[in-house]
Amino acid sequence: MIESGTTAYRPGKGRTRARWLKRALLTFLAVLIAVPVLLAAGFLWFVARMPVDEVTLDRNADAIVVLTGGASRVLDGVELLAAGRGKRLLISGVHPSTTTGEIARTVPEYARLLACCVDLDHSAVNTVGNAVETRHWVKSRGFRSLIVVTSSYHMPRTMVELAWQMPDVELIPFPVISEKVRNEPWWTAASMRLLLFEYAKYLLAQIRTRIEPASASTDFAGGRSRTKS
Repeated sequence: MIESGTTAYRPGKGRTRARWLKRALLTFLAVLIAVPVLLAAGFLWFVARMPVDEVTLDRNADAIVVLTGGASRVLDGVELLAAGRGKRLLISGVHPSTTTGEIARTVPEYARLLACCVDLDHSAVNTVGNAVETRHWVKSRGFRSLIVVTSSYHMPRTMVELAWQMPDVELIPFPVISEKVRNEPWWTAASMRLLLFEYAKYLLAQIRTRIEPASASTDFAGGRSRTKS
């Protein structure tokens, strides 16, 4: 006989708790397996959509932006400008001491074009900064479309950052294919390391641009807002 004031043991309550714990454990294990699988699938998708051959543009834009990081990027941007693909060119993220005259010495055939129609951004130190400075340049000149020149593996993250900063500007990618990407399979150690690092930064950019308030990329009347890098 159970004494007064004590609680009787209920077998059903214990079984319910055991079922709940089992369900929670199975859910945890499923997530533990699913996350790496999804990340791996996403990485393969990232690699598969990375172009291995240079694209042929079938349209022009108001302007062109080159994100520094390789000599061929600047040359490709200048050649696009010379071909009339855009009215003006911004080279974003150049060294503070670099001038258009110094760039012209490397491509003397385009010296006159560099003197008249090329602007340099010395402020940006990363992709976020490139996007912010490009937005300031585009807005100040009233451009509505932009050809984007950067490395093929860097293009997905660049497009995320630029689209977030300039949702009303049409962006046309022009990926530059480096010799390393062209000649070395992506599954080699060096290429895999580069692509995994870029994929991780691409995912972080996707997450950040979805949770960061849109007002951070808005121009204020009478001045410019600066987003954090």
